[in-house]
Amino acid sequence: MADPATSRAQPSGATGVLVLADGTVLWGRGFGAVGASVGEVCFNTAMTGYQEVMTDPSYAAQIVTFTFPHIGNVGANAEDMESRVEGAVGCVVREDVTEPSNFRSAERFVDWMAKAGKIGLSGIDTRALTRRIRMSGAPNAVIAHASDGKFHIPALVKRAAEWPGLEGMDLAKRVTRERQETWEGGYWRLGFGYGRAARDAKPHVVAIDYGAKDNIFRNLVKAGARVTVVPAKTSFEDIMALAPDGVFLSNGPGDPAATGEYAVPVIKALLDADVPMFGICLGHQMLALAAGAKTIKMHQGHRGANHPVQRVGEGWGETAGLVEITSMNHGFAVDADSLPDHVEQTHVSLFDGTNCGIAIKGKRAFAVQYHPEASPGPQDSFYLFEKFVGGGWGEAFCMQKWEYLVVSRFIGLSDEVAQLNRLGLEGWELVFVTSNDPGGRDRFYLRRQKI
Repeated sequence: MADPATSRAQPSGATGVLVLADGTVLWGRGFGAVGASVGEVCFNTAMTGYQEVMTDPSYAAQIVTFTFPHIGNVGANAEDMESRVEGAVGCVVREDVTEPSNFRSAERFVDWMAKAGKIGLSGIDTRALTRRIRMSGAPNAVIAHASDGKFHIPALVKRAAEWPGLEGMDLAKRVTRERQETWEGGYWRLGFGYGRAARDAKPHVVAIDYGAKDNIFRNLVKAGARVTVVPAKTSFEDIMALAPDGVFLSNGPGDPAATGEYAVPVIKALLDADVPMFGICLGHQMLALAAGAKTIKMHQGHRGANHPVQRVGEGWGETAGLVEITSMNHGFAVDADSLPDHVEQTHVSLFDGTNCGIAIKGKRAFAVQYHPEASPGPQDSFYLFEKFVGGGWGEAFCMQKWEYLVVSRFIGLSDEVAQLNRLGLEGWELVFVTSNDPGGRDRFYLRRQKI
């Protein structure tokens, strides 16, 4: 049953199946939820963190093939959840899931999969499937599980073939928060669980949720920030009304160009207002698009906890050329050849040379393609949170350098001039003006250096 043969003949005992869009049928043993789900098949090379992977919103509309053969043997628990929204629709594994053997386990992985509505398939030659993805690209497919082993293969093939794929698909709107949220969670410690964030912490980070992993917010808190999370389609005006010291652009699923239709104009406005920004994964791609670059669909993508990334470009000093071991999860990438002159490449993948980091020249805005919150190094990349929150790369990047003010109550030109002169004497500098006030008045965005 481990042979991914193209034959549709069903072997005895098969209760699960992976049907590719080209008609290839891979039989196995189903576990978890019963039913069928469609998505793009990818592979992940991590040896640990399968629950983190399955609950990462960046995996929405994807079926994860784990290259590590033993998945599920440490069970599942509530603390290893990365989100409560849509993640991977299913997973493909080599060996049957065994009983858990870990002191942190609260339930069996197969039971957790069933409750989460995710379909699992074991008994598959994952090496052969991974090789196929590497050679031919990530295919669209349907994963199905039926306790009685009854499947209508032609219908599953048709469903897989008709699914449009991830290109052109905006999935951020499916996984983002519905409303603004004050983030309360702190960092995890063994024996203590998650702490609570200090609400008097400074600076204030407004995080735009395109499908965020919760551990990103915990790392921002660990670095010294207090965090407010807002939905993906939050306007520039509503973000500035929260008086952010900096804005974080989160990870997320889908095609960045599609999400960029509403996200990029907001990010451009934030750049114009010189608001400090830090992006991860999809947030990295959004910042690149806002700066004038392009994104491309990757052949197989990068997914795993062992991806080497090298520091390149200016400003690294003695750490120039240093290699970080990173965690990645992305099927799209920033096209390095499309980077404008005012965008500096800061990191590249040592696997294939693709772009993994940028910084906007003259702005306090930077981003990385990988996931520093996943700590595969284990702490190779935490400096990025420190850089963003506390100026870990020098004062020029420090969020605490500025505070912001939004004024929309000027009446008449003389009043505008008088109030702007008064604010100027108080140290405020006008950086941006919009005309989107519901009352027909302009909004003035000002900043001044913090004391």
